[in-house]
Amino acid sequence: MLYLALVLLIFALFFFRRSSTQRKEAGLPAGRIIYTDTHGWGKVEKPLFYSALELSGKPDYLVQQNGKIVPVEVKSGRAPEAPYDSHIYQLAAYCLLVEKTYNIRPPHGIIHYENRDFAIDYTRELESALVELLADLRADDLKGDFPRSHEQASRCKRCGFRNVCDQSLV
Repeated sequence: MLYLALVLLIFALFFFRRSSTQRKEAGLPAGRIIYTDTHGWGKVEKPLFYSALELSGKPDYLVQQNGKIVPVEVKSGRAPEAPYDSHIYQLAAYCLLVEKTYNIRPPHGIIHYENRDFAIDYTRELESALVELLADLRADDLKGDFPRSHEQASRCKRCGFRNVCDQSLV
């Protein structure tokens, strides 16, 4: 009986350590994972949606800690000196979606790169800039003219619109 208890304890320690390592590799803060858009943690959740702005999105993780919800966006590759604006606005959109879906305003979100994390404060200024950016995107969408913003074939190769784009480089 003592032998069985010892074996169970060793298994429990092994799985606890492995779980802790996986959380750290994913850039997750302490807290309870309440949403995930990664296949490795189970069933993929449905997107968050805010009808007033017709905004939807699927954050990689939502972590609940001390009554707050923190979105975590995981990026592949090494971290730049500072997070890209596009990554910041993506995270801000997730913060807005969390606020509208759960009625809890996130204090910040986390962008996790391979070698570094950035905590981005979700301020009223960032929220206003996001709403303004979304309005600009909608206005551009109505115009229907989207000039390519780069000269890099590698970006076109990875683009989801390359098959219908009349400006594709590949």
